[in-house]
Amino acid sequence: MTPEIILHLSTFLALVMAIIAGVFLTFSDFVMRALRASAPNTGIESMQEINRTVYRSVFLVLLLGMAPVSLAILYFTVSAPMTAGSNWLQGGSVIYLLGVFSVTMICNVPMNKRLDGMVLEARETRLYWVKYARNWTLWNHLRTLASAASAYCFLMAALQMIAS
Repeated sequence: MTPEIILHLSTFLALVMAIIAGVFLTFSDFVMRALRASAPNTGIESMQEINRTVYRSVFLVLLLGMAPVSLAILYFTVSAPMTAGSNWLQGGSVIYLLGVFSVTMICNVPMNKRLDGMVLEARETRLYWVKYARNWTLWNHLRTLASAASAYCFLMAALQMIAS
């Protein structure tokens, strides 16, 4: 890969990660607070619909697409001679894979699936909702920070390439 392609890729990845961070920030900042402030059935039903809708979104394409891209970047930067920005590219990829993708798949998605399978009017669902909203939001805070940090790393890689 030419340095120019890597520069454009790094810049694009910084933008993608910033978009992902923005979506996560939206949930951490006000969406989950609004859902928690709603009547339990309203909050639960809204979150169930959000989780169903996300499967058909551009956001999911970006979120899932970054996993193989991050793995490819890691492979490329480890197997190729060190270039300007390689350490930043590796850092952004590792942060994404651990702090965003893994947290999503291990923490948030299982909670979403459990909530989706619950009966809206059931007492058990309302009890789970309190725990779900708190824990899901905590994990989402981590995803927000990790995706912002990953965006920063990709941006720093691009800037380092420009400077060299």
